[in-house]
Amino acid sequence: MSLTIANSLDEILTSLAAGARPIAGGTDLVVGARQGKAPLPDSLVAIDRVTALSKIETVNGQVRIGAGVTHSRLMNDPMIVERYPGLADAAALIGSPSTRNVGTIGGNVMNGSPAMDTGAPLVTLGAVVELHSVGSTRQVALSDLWTGPGRTSANPDELCVYIIIPHPPARSGSAYVRLEYRRAMEIAVVGAGASVVLAEDGSIVSGRVAMTSVAPTIVELANASDAMVGLSPVEAATVIGAMASDQAVPISDLRGSDRYRRHTIGVMAARALDAAARRAGGEPIGVPVNRSLGIGAAR
Repeated sequence: MSLTIANSLDEILTSLAAGARPIAGGTDLVVGARQGKAPLPDSLVAIDRVTALSKIETVNGQVRIGAGVTHSRLMNDPMIVERYPGLADAAALIGSPSTRNVGTIGGNVMNGSPAMDTGAPLVTLGAVVELHSVGSTRQVALSDLWTGPGRTSANPDELCVYIIIPHPPARSGSAYVRLEYRRAMEIAVVGAGASVVLAEDGSIVSGRVAMTSVAPTIVELANASDAMVGLSPVEAATVIGAMASDQAVPISDLRGSDRYRRHTIGVMAARALDAAARRAGGEPIGVPVNRSLGIGAAR
């Protein structure tokens, strides 16, 4: 196996064009190899020294998060916590402190797991990924990026360089919650992200909900915004919970049956919407929601 340590984005893209695979934190690639899921590639290019991939910037009314930004930075960055708390919630739940300190947002998104925690809040916040290759750049919506468990529509020579999220409007809030059996080194049994915008009277103007671990990819709840427009958050939570259970298509495995997941995704979706609406109304709910509101594992 060969390893190239890149010092610029051009070096990374040249290596990818030659057949290398990128590695930053290695929390998916290395662990997967150790578990026998897939062997390590013959050629790797380390991307963690390229500073452009580790920036969080505001550009033209949107935030641009470098693919190399770690989960620990996302959960603690003041701007992310204030404007995109749902993403901070998710980052704070990933793995353990050591995992969060080296694992990156780009790796999480491009791994394509239907159980990834950051996926649902990113969908509800309207995020897109920016993919670069030698001589080419394109932006892809997350719904078009994920094609199946562990699969994406990105070409082998493309690198996720940025995750781009528009600035949220006034009186908006977001949240991510998950069902978990323990507090660390856990994968969501089910999870839900929500974002809402409130009118001055507290009713819902618009909203989005996305679900984790209940389909081959992270999926957005269809017709969610239309269903909750004009409702109070309490009314909307009831409606959204029922819709989530109805639209989920989970599998049964050792961690939960399809029936159990279908029921609990309704509970998680309702709780995510409730927390997002409370934040939109100005209530200071700390990151992550799971810990602040006592959702999930007790310890």
